[in-house]
Amino acid sequence: MAKASKQASKTTARGRKQDRSRVAGGQDYEVRYEAKKKRRSKAAVKKAVKKVSNSRKRVDQALGRKKK
Repeated sequence: MAKASKQASKTTARGRKQDRSRVAGGQDYEVRYEAKKKRRSKAAVKKAVKKVSNSRKRVDQALGRKKK
């Protein structure tokens, strides 16, 4: 029973799990958000998603600003 309540906390009111750890490269609003957050172009975000997969952590690392 405890397992069911733990699982319920990970789902939305509609019963689906949230997937905030992924970047949907085909969704313009997600690409714009990542581009604004990392101060990069939308094209750079799409290229990073294609190159390193859609894991938000990997995309953030790929888009990391280079130090001067």
